[in-house]
Amino acid sequence: MTEDLSPAERYAAARIRAAEQATALAPFRELYDFELDPFQIEACKALEAGKGVLVAAPTGSGKTIVGEFAVHLALAERRKCFYTTPIKALSNQKYQDLVRRYGADKVGLLTGDNSVNADAPVIVMTTEVLRNMLYAGSQALRGLAYVVMDEVHYLSDRFRGAVWEEVIIHLPESVTLVSLSATVSNAEEFGDWLDTVRGDTEVIVSEHRPVPLWQHVLAGRKMYDLFEESDDGRGGRREVNPDLVRLARMENSSPFARGRGRGNMREADRERERRQRSRIWTPARPEVIERLDSAGLLPAITFIFSRAGCEAAVQQCLYAGLRLNDQDERELVREIVEERTASIPGEDLNVLGYYEWLEGLERGIAAHHAGMLPTFKEVVEELFVRGLVKAVFATETLALGINMPARSVVLEKLVKWNGEQHADITPGEYTQLTGRAGRRGIDVEGHAVVLWQRGMDPGALAGLAGTRTYPLRSSFKPSYNMAVNLVQQFGRHRSRELLETSFAQFQADKSVVGISKQVQRNEEGIQGYREGMTCHLGDFEEYARLRRELKDRETELAKQGATQRRAAAAASLEKLKPGDVIHVPTGKFAGLALVLDPGLPAGRANGHRGFDQHDGPRPLVLTAERQVKRLASIDFPVPVEALERMRIPKSFNARSPQSRRDLASALRTKAGHIAPERHRKQRAVAADDREIARLRAALRAHPCHGCDEREDHARWAERYHRLQRDTKQLERRIEGRTNTIARTFDRIYALLTELDYLRGDAATEHGKRLARLYGELDLLASECLREGVWEGLNPAELAACVSALVFEARQADDAVAPKVPSGAAKNALGEMVRIWGRLDALEEDFKINQAEGVGQREPDLGFAWAVFMWASGKGLDEVLREAEMPAGDFVRWCKQVIDVLGQIAAAAPSSAEGSTVTKNARKAVDAVLRGVVAYSSVG
Repeated sequence: MTEDLSPAERYAAARIRAAEQATALAPFRELYDFELDPFQIEACKALEAGKGVLVAAPTGSGKTIVGEFAVHLALAERRKCFYTTPIKALSNQKYQDLVRRYGADKVGLLTGDNSVNADAPVIVMTTEVLRNMLYAGSQALRGLAYVVMDEVHYLSDRFRGAVWEEVIIHLPESVTLVSLSATVSNAEEFGDWLDTVRGDTEVIVSEHRPVPLWQHVLAGRKMYDLFEESDDGRGGRREVNPDLVRLARMENSSPFARGRGRGNMREADRERERRQRSRIWTPARPEVIERLDSAGLLPAITFIFSRAGCEAAVQQCLYAGLRLNDQDERELVREIVEERTASIPGEDLNVLGYYEWLEGLERGIAAHHAGMLPTFKEVVEELFVRGLVKAVFATETLALGINMPARSVVLEKLVKWNGEQHADITPGEYTQLTGRAGRRGIDVEGHAVVLWQRGMDPGALAGLAGTRTYPLRSSFKPSYNMAVNLVQQFGRHRSRELLETSFAQFQADKSVVGISKQVQRNEEGIQGYREGMTCHLGDFEEYARLRRELKDRETELAKQGATQRRAAAAASLEKLKPGDVIHVPTGKFAGLALVLDPGLPAGRANGHRGFDQHDGPRPLVLTAERQVKRLASIDFPVPVEALERMRIPKSFNARSPQSRRDLASALRTKAGHIAPERHRKQRAVAADDREIARLRAALRAHPCHGCDEREDHARWAERYHRLQRDTKQLERRIEGRTNTIARTFDRIYALLTELDYLRGDAATEHGKRLARLYGELDLLASECLREGVWEGLNPAELAACVSALVFEARQADDAVAPKVPSGAAKNALGEMVRIWGRLDALEEDFKINQAEGVGQREPDLGFAWAVFMWASGKGLDEVLREAEMPAGDFVRWCKQVIDVLGQIAAAAPSSAEGSTVTKNARKAVDAVLRGVVAYSSVG
């Protein structure tokens, strides 16, 4: 090809190649044995040019390459790079990856559990660790050039999302930010915000999946494609597979409905339909795995939205005799598992169900969920990536976590429990789950398989699979700890300004842009209408106001009159008795009628079921035309009186036409000649109203009253008033949405000032203590330290009390009081609940609303007994049996207790001040960090 170029073109191409070789990107590309994708190259070039980047790309597309380029640049410049991840497991995995590439001397790890080589130029950490560093003004921030925020879309997380925004806002301006996100539908909006708070930021969005994804539905033994490509001359469209639509229609039609009108249907056709219907069922879990294995679609992750379901699925596969590994693979699995679990004592292995777990692994089958011991989960991940586990049954947490791609992903159901109710999964969740299918460099294509369920709608499934709406929504809310840290660093006014730069406020402000434009258009219209109603005789706006006040007063009096008439009519109906002859004034059944039942509301007389007391009496009557009807208050706009009385025969049956005919005849004979009394129209209330008289006089005396164009002006004035009213409503909406974060901060600031944590632009000693306490119940923890609630507690008792600050039961159970340690610990826990009650009342006074994600929830004592036993040295078997909790949950809560104990040790008064809390908090950490809790901390 170069022979075809002119000498000048060859020279230009050589210069471009030379320029590219001189960049930092060229040697970086040589580290990989594959070509980088265009979006990766574009992002790396932007990074090298000194810009921040936001990379939004599908799961498995390789966006972490851009984060690794930031590491490469930092090392080349002899500066620092922090690589942050949302979860410890992901931090551990990234740490191992970077150590393999750059060596253990250049890479460190900080996760709260672990501190490895903390002075290294590259440190992998959880996002919370970086947030804490920023507030503490850590020396480790010196020389920091790059921060990579992996999985930055976590800022939508309801509980932890605020941390991401805190980091982005508070990072020094000199730091270049690399934000890596899943595909979100508002990446440009997020990029605009980053541009505002971080400076020049390039937004790179890639919708391209490096491994194509095929969507299927498994019904019975047959796998159907979800989509059928149709080439209709418009470039080809994806239509829902007509076979699936037919299946759904066939399942929904009942045998009765199918048989009707088909007498001529041939027996052969009926037999074919019966055979087709017999093919529609939801295959069992072992059947699904066997079907995928025979189609060459393993390894597979099956998402089951239940931990118990995951464990049951493994057992079902074992009972079915499934074996996905050969003998060599089985031996290799056992070797790896025994090596990774060598430090766990034998008695603990029995408690943890090790041997059943190992049997599944040897067969290539495993579960993966948060209730598992972290070590067990890590082994499953390692074996799956190495191809030694081929079928994993997982909860949706796996989709948000570590890098564990598969050839296929199976979704059992499209409904999951969201903590409050069973809800359909969203298009964003579907994309996140199925994004695991297809391993780059291994698979030619990935496969997403949805199991057929009764009542499935293929069209709705196609909508889930074809929609790419996954908007990033800020969950940012100020907290007590955040407020104290901000005020002591920046002062109140600057803190308020910083909070107004949050993504939450950016989105709220952006949402009012359209409303603001409407207000501007309305104001232009208002000006035009004002000109249209201008009168040469006087102030027509004042005249229009008098007309409006007169109309409003007349309307108000008319309503009062109507209410009084309805009340009088209802009162007259209540006086009716069976046998009264009345005249129904209006309605379909107007005319002479005999009251059979007065139909009084329950509690007034014999009652009538079927109507509400507020409807008033509903008399049952026989009309002169022989109809028996239940009337309503609407049939009586005026009061009614009995014209005559009649005896109703005891033998009268309202359902008998003969009975009705006889009684109606008697009614006409008895009262047919009586003319109903005409209801005299009462004098209108408005006629005697002084305010109306005053307004009418003012109107007649106004100069504009004599204008020839008065009614034209009035029409413009009415439009002017209506538009002005609408505009004020829009302005109230704008006011409600703007400055929302700052207003919440003001309320928090006021409460903290009341409690003497803040004074003006400074934090008090109590405030400085609160600044070191992170977590949902930061203020409660600080108040407990302040009041000496934990003084004198031994380490196990202190651990029990601290557990109430972190633990939250998965399902609230108010019926049974949780078991707690007796003695000093019980008293301290009771005092914690009392202090929380006081804070809760104070938050209500300051309008701090827990429903909005701000404030202190009630401490949960459900883990106190379990952690007390563990810290007291009890065995794992006994503790788990008492706690009725999976090992993974137990370890996770223990780690959170350890984390808060560490914070309390740092924040509590010193022993020189006579406090025992610091010393006992450190001892409590050692007491809890043992056995399964200690050896599950991977570094």
